[in-house]
Amino acid sequence: MAGPWEQVAHHSRMRASDADRERAADAIAAGYRQGLLTAAEFRARTGQVRASRTYAELTAATAVLATRPASGAPAVRRITPKVVAGSVCAIILPPAVFAAFLTYYGGFIILCVVACVGLVVSGNLMAPPRTGPFS
Repeated sequence: MAGPWEQVAHHSRMRASDADRERAADAIAAGYRQGLLTAAEFRARTGQVRASRTYAELTAATAVLATRPASGAPAVRRITPKVVAGSVCAIILPPAVFAAFLTYYGGFIILCVVACVGLVVSGNLMAPPRTGPFS
């Protein structure tokens, strides 16, 4: 997060305007909202920005923003055992639940399908015999 005050920072003795201090404070606030600063750092750096008189002091107060990832940069996700366990569960759990369901209920499902197919193919042997003039 480079600010206009950093463009003239090589003029370290040059006095910063109130507008420059406001822009620097806004940059610090944006860094805090993005999670680049803790609350204590935010308060300390905002106070440092408000008290600064030169561009060099503004640059020093906002230097922490240049050393941390910018808003457009993707956040680096640490790989912890909890992240690995969650990823493994997301991959393994659905097929395992399906296999357990099929193992437990599969025999009943197959039995029902075979019984239905048998009744249809055999011509419905369970029906009472037809008696009458057209049988």
